[in-house]
Amino acid sequence: MIDPFVPREIRRLVREFGSPLLIIDCERIRQQYRSLQRALPGVDLHYALKPLPHPAVVQTVLAEGGFLDLATTGEVELVAKLGADPNLCIHTHPIKRDIDIRSALARGVKVFVADNPDELRKFVPYADEAEVLLRVSFRSPGAVCDLSRKFGCDPENLLALARKAHDLGLIVRGLSFHVGSQAADPSKHVEAIDACAKLLAVARREKLGPCDTLDIGGGFPIDYSQRAPIIHEFCAPIRTALAKLPKRVRVIAEPGRYIAGPAAIGVASVMGRAEREGLWWYYLDDGLYGSYSGQLFDHARYPIETLKRGKRYPSVLAGPTCDSIDVISENILLPELEPGDLIVGRAMGAYTWASASEFNFFPKATVVSVNSNRNDRGSVLTIER
Repeated sequence: MIDPFVPREIRRLVREFGSPLLIIDCERIRQQYRSLQRALPGVDLHYALKPLPHPAVVQTVLAEGGFLDLATTGEVELVAKLGADPNLCIHTHPIKRDIDIRSALARGVKVFVADNPDELRKFVPYADEAEVLLRVSFRSPGAVCDLSRKFGCDPENLLALARKAHDLGLIVRGLSFHVGSQAADPSKHVEAIDACAKLLAVARREKLGPCDTLDIGGGFPIDYSQRAPIIHEFCAPIRTALAKLPKRVRVIAEPGRYIAGPAAIGVASVMGRAEREGLWWYYLDDGLYGSYSGQLFDHARYPIETLKRGKRYPSVLAGPTCDSIDVISENILLPELEPGDLIVGRAMGAYTWASASEFNFFPKATVVSVNSNRNDRGSVLTIER
């Protein structure tokens, strides 16, 4: 094993692969997975591909005995090419095209999520193959990204939706919820678990389906510029709430950011500089349209540092494009940099490269994964930009 996040290894990888880079450490993927597994014993962890749909991450999770959470046909095709067992996968996008359902079923994925009557009707032609989890909305203003604003039915409407699914001949496998990303505290998880436990019990009494699965979503927080709670402590109230569920209920979760976020760093090079109004502006070969896209779309603030030492001055970091919005940080203390010096963004595994574009024809970062095999000495796998 090597630590690809230390300066010596960062420089070596840049010499070999150039910049910008996104360096994924598969050993850190394992550590994050195991940490959450210890915090939520008995919960099946379905890695959500959305934040970092990279083969090395998928393969590492599967090697740990994990499961997968898919949301698009592209993700279904990716894991199929990797030989993933479809029985380990669920399809959780609440709104789908018919082709999305057919493509997933053709690959052997059978469990889907729905949150409204129109969506349920799409499954009628596939009632003999598909099962549904009904998604419930629990608004969480404290979360950085409130996903229940866009998806989920109100709890008071859930039983009517379950009855509709039953009348349509669909198998209601259970319920799901997602309280939002980067949850501020576990109280909304606890509220949702308690409410869903009651709804599952009523639905089962009415014989609306097996109703034996509860998907508690994700939202588990990680460190960015500010520290997040220790995950075992964060999950303590969740463990207490889950302990009240009947033993027949299978509990699953959809961690994405928690698994991928801390396991990758972004490395960019200074490609030019200019002194403006008494400040040095440093222009990098990666920016808001690239790996730092998460600052716009995900509201994340990544810890940023340089590998160069020296007296530090207030500086500005800008991306490479010709757009004036492409500024990463307008007040950061840095030593005087020169073209070729490296800037490192920490905790950049989630919603960075995955949401990057090639605006202005600046290429996305090359992805490099390290420590893909627990028994190797840091073997490297790359994929094209």
